[in-house]
Amino acid sequence: MNLENDFKKYILELGADQVGFADLSEIPGEHRQHLNYGISIAKAIDPEIVRYIASGPNQNYYKEYKRLNAELDQIALQVSEKIKAMGYEAIAKTTTTVASNESLRTDLPHKTVATRAGMGWIGKCALLITKDYGSAVRLTSVLTNLKLSTATPINESKCGNCTLCTDVCEGKAVKGINWHLGMEREAYYDAKACRKEARKKCDLENIESTICGQCINICPYTRRYIKI
Repeated sequence: MNLENDFKKYILELGADQVGFADLSEIPGEHRQHLNYGISIAKAIDPEIVRYIASGPNQNYYKEYKRLNAELDQIALQVSEKIKAMGYEAIAKTTTTVASNESLRTDLPHKTVATRAGMGWIGKCALLITKDYGSAVRLTSVLTNLKLSTATPINESKCGNCTLCTDVCEGKAVKGINWHLGMEREAYYDAKACRKEARKKCDLENIESTICGQCINICPYTRRYIKI
């Protein structure tokens, strides 16, 4: 019996598209609820939806965004309950437990767990970039003290000289600088500028959430996934 393979199969059967296991022990304990392991779970955005957000968000993208968030919440809850039934601690980092604030930060972003799980890197646009789906993914995480064999973390960007997300960002939030482990987000990305521009676009489409999608659509890895 291989615990990691069995868990991965289980989570994929629940509807995930990608799963990874992360060693979080180097992250401050208070940010990970003093649990040393993280399970990163991703679902891919429907490629048909991604093809039509080149100019920004629309109602179909908003519906897909909400659908994926709801499904990821359910997967994370089921995974955490399974771990608890085994006698270990587990916390599902659902959309109701990951709080936003004025700094537009959370103590432990899902994408941080994903990079620690070897699932991708942080792009110039501050989104997780995966080889299979580009940035066309939604993420969730489960924190646990169940000991897992973990992946090799990805500690630096693989975006190279690409500037497509920088060029397409109408809010000038993307600075065109490659991420690496330990870099402050403000060095390569302006979250408030992104939010301001996205809010403007969402107001035009009567969308309650603040989303955009242009940098998702333009990413070369995303375009390989959606076959553009």
